[in-house]
Amino acid sequence: MLKVDNLDLYYGAAYTLKNVSLTAEAGKVTCVLGRNGVGKTSLLRAIMGQRPIAGGSITLEGEEISKLSTPDRAARGIGFVPQGREVFPLLSVKENLETGYARLAARDKFVPDEVFELFPVLNSMLKRRGGDLSGGQQQQLAIGRALVTRPRLLLLDEPTEGIQPSIIKDIGRAISYLRDKGDMAIVLVEQYFEFAQELADSFILMDRGEVLASGDRSGLDGDDVRRLMAI
Repeated sequence: MLKVDNLDLYYGAAYTLKNVSLTAEAGKVTCVLGRNGVGKTSLLRAIMGQRPIAGGSITLEGEEISKLSTPDRAARGIGFVPQGREVFPLLSVKENLETGYARLAARDKFVPDEVFELFPVLNSMLKRRGGDLSGGQQQQLAIGRALVTRPRLLLLDEPTEGIQPSIIKDIGRAISYLRDKGDMAIVLVEQYFEFAQELADSFILMDRGEVLASGDRSGLDGDDVRRLMAI
């Protein structure tokens, strides 16, 4: 569904991404692993159209999308849960979810039941302001908002960052459910190795803007990836 080929990206004169490639298929989770500052977030923002690329290509369901705007990519079925969640603090939970309506046809402007099935706490907090929620609740809200857009490709940037263990488990169950439906490709950026190891169907390991290693989940069973993430 998603194919990223030899992506290059610069910040000023500095390479941020160099010849980065990955694929993501419906019904599978592709994990992007690595320490802080190695280019993981830049890769997701490039896929989403928030960072202009200098070379390479991004193809979604056979269509080259590298020159499309971020709204146009969203309209083609890419949902993005950014690092730091970026909920609207003064809007209610209900209003935050409804911001996902922007690129939807009128008939689809409602919150799917599965959002509240995956994250029941949101249904009980619809009138509360986003800024009054805990970090874990905000993360659930950010994922729910992305699901409102009916994505076929879901990009998740470190959804476990700063989250309490009980909610990490809820998020893991939600990702497993979305994968097992079989109609959505998921790209998960993660530093929490055990969380990624449990969910990944395939992975790439990045360092200094490049891919050091890649493969299927069996490649995560040894100590090499742990060691490289800890360097």
